[in-house]
Amino acid sequence: MTTVPSPARRARKVRGDGVDLAVYEQGDPRRPTVLLMHGYPDTHAVWDEVAAELAERYHVVRYDVRGAGASSRPFGRRRYTFSYLMADMRAVLDSTAPDRKVHLVGHDWGSIQGWEAACTMPDRFASFTSISGPCLDHVAHLTRRGLRRPTPRDLGRSLGQALRSWYIYFFQTPLLPETLWRAGITRLFTRALEAGEGVAPRAGHPARTLARDGAAGVGLYRANMAQRLRRPLDRRTSVPTQVIVPTRDLFVSPHLVAGLNARVPRLSLRTIDAGHWVVRSHPAVIARWIGEHITGATGGALTPAGSRALRRARVEAGRRPFEGSLVVVTGAGSGIGRATALAFAERGAEVVAADLDLPSARRTAELAGLVGPDAHAFEVDVSDAGAMEHFAKTVLHDLGVPDVVVNNAGIGMAGPFLEHTAEDWRRVLDVNLWGVIHGSRLFGAAMAERGEGGHIVNTASAAAFTPSRTLPAYATSKAAVLMLSECLRAELKGHGIGVSAICPGIVNTNITRASRFVGLAAEDQERRRHRASRAYALRNFGPESVAEQIVAAVRRDRAVVPVTPEAKVSRLVSRLSPGLMRLLARLDLG
Repeated sequence: MTTVPSPARRARKVRGDGVDLAVYEQGDPRRPTVLLMHGYPDTHAVWDEVAAELAERYHVVRYDVRGAGASSRPFGRRRYTFSYLMADMRAVLDSTAPDRKVHLVGHDWGSIQGWEAACTMPDRFASFTSISGPCLDHVAHLTRRGLRRPTPRDLGRSLGQALRSWYIYFFQTPLLPETLWRAGITRLFTRALEAGEGVAPRAGHPARTLARDGAAGVGLYRANMAQRLRRPLDRRTSVPTQVIVPTRDLFVSPHLVAGLNARVPRLSLRTIDAGHWVVRSHPAVIARWIGEHITGATGGALTPAGSRALRRARVEAGRRPFEGSLVVVTGAGSGIGRATALAFAERGAEVVAADLDLPSARRTAELAGLVGPDAHAFEVDVSDAGAMEHFAKTVLHDLGVPDVVVNNAGIGMAGPFLEHTAEDWRRVLDVNLWGVIHGSRLFGAAMAERGEGGHIVNTASAAAFTPSRTLPAYATSKAAVLMLSECLRAELKGHGIGVSAICPGIVNTNITRASRFVGLAAEDQERRRHRASRAYALRNFGPESVAEQIVAAVRRDRAVVPVTPEAKVSRLVSRLSPGLMRLLARLDLG
């Protein structure tokens, strides 16, 4: 077990409604107050890591709710109803932050209590952050609405949440839950927490009082759940509210936020690839999001990254799908890169257009700014490791961590293998493969460290799975990009980062006009370029269609995307009949 270092914690007792509440404070009391509410079967200590992060900037208050930790354990179901819980909270607020609004944060049952507080005494709160604990009244209304005219999707969601809520029904049985807690189920709980969510035990969590806390806290469910779900109230709040949704939560379905904006007009939603105990598994991310929400709710100054994050999270009518996102596109000066930059800009993204040709990158940024937020142009050679390091550092410092990175820059090269020089191989691999490696490595590491997910798109080619005697270097580089993308996808999945390989096929871009045909004189090479460009133009499949597929791949988290019909056919044949592909590879397509 490890102890979490934190600013000095001050403990005292506050008298609630018939109970003594153990209250803990950190940070300067003159600063804005953040009240952290724990869930079941936790104590205030579940917040230790988050509190340590916040206490440098805020006055952080926590307390063990009645029945938990060092607070009193009242007898009888009635004394765990919301009326008593709200009286306790008011007592703590009056004692720790009298005559001023506080910022409320709740996890699990602490969030359920938070919804009750934000809806019944909104004048006490400047903001509210809810994590893995929905408003019971909203859940009841949502479920009834879905069952009035049920669709297969509604029924599936309702059944899914019913299965997730198995413990709620179990807690309604008399005596058995308490008996199991006292009989030693605490060890099983601790092991399940570590095995299922990667949350290792440490001093304070799970608490030494877990057996008693679990047994007493069953009263929360018995006193409130059935009543609210049977007779839901019309709960609404004007408090700026942020809902953090862990997508791997085993107890709370992400869909329970549906329709919430009708009852909470100032609503923001954030998702994170994490389990139920996200406050333990991702404390730095949770603390940062709480701080950004507080700053935004109080009109404070945010960093560019923080400002974008709030725009991305805000729920409002007419919001574009990538509003508040930062998207980096290499090879953005023309073709697929430019079309992709504009496609994301049209959907609200702030675009970084990078290209070896700076005037072309500036033109793309100018066009992107006409349809979306202001865009940024950078000159960079993706094959140059030092240049890419500088580029990534500049973007990360000035603009923040990108949400989407499209490694699109590439060059074409054709001709017999025996005519390719070592320099030819170096050039095509440096741009087509190393450029993708540099972009994925530099920005992927920043995404993983940030802990908020993201997406990497790598432009491969149908040549990645279509061998050809005329494209040995180009096809090899793109096959490597495809395999790299598959490997990255497997590794980065645990960080909530998606990876997609885009395999366009024959697309009418300027890559044919810039391709090198090895082993030919200058005049013959120009003739080949002209012939290839004319064939691609006659095919008339534009880069805009590829860009749409890239956007769709990010939204749907698709792994491999053959774009054109011929790319889809080649992908299918390469899987079903590799021998046929080898025969076709002998054709001289030059």
